[in-house]
Amino acid sequence: MHKIVVATKNNGKLLEIKNILEELPVEVVSMVEDGIEIDIIEDGQTFEENALKKARAVKKYTEAIVLADDSGLEVDIMGGAPGVFSARFAGKPFSDERNNAKLISKMEGIEQRKRTARFICVIAMIMPDNREFCVRGECEGHIGFERKGNQGFGYDPLFYLPEYEKTMAELEPEIKNRISHRAKAFEKFKIELTKLLV
Repeated sequence: MHKIVVATKNNGKLLEIKNILEELPVEVVSMVEDGIEIDIIEDGQTFEENALKKARAVKKYTEAIVLADDSGLEVDIMGGAPGVFSARFAGKPFSDERNNAKLISKMEGIEQRKRTARFICVIAMIMPDNREFCVRGECEGHIGFERKGNQGFGYDPLFYLPEYEKTMAELEPEIKNRISHRAKAFEKFKIELTKLLV
């Protein structure tokens, strides 16, 4: 059994990762459960830089496999913003509520066809022998005109998927866990991890 330490303090994210990896011969724990109490400044210019920065910071404290992810929202008409600043978009105090409110106000008056956006998730992993790799998953959609749904977190209530005629926050979890940016990144991740665990 291989141990994977996830560079997160977010229990919701940890549970999602445990569910995704449950059929693999791995034990998944958070950095906190592994006794690693550090704060990591996410100041990279890309999702890849931030994911690797988190993974490398935690790797200093453990011999286990380390996994870190960085994810966010890119809105085309806003030049790809909020991007790596998605969680901090509205400034302190950081909250989903304030971030969504700011996005709604920024998109005011913009017609549906110009509201294209995508969620991006990048996963970085460092093996016990310090080999590193990154994978990326993306999910295309539109920014809605108002919040809808109460499943999920972050920008999910505003992220509209035309093919489902629902926001990410209105989707059943089993559908979200199949089509989301994080799901797509983890599918790639599982392929790479399975190769490395042989």
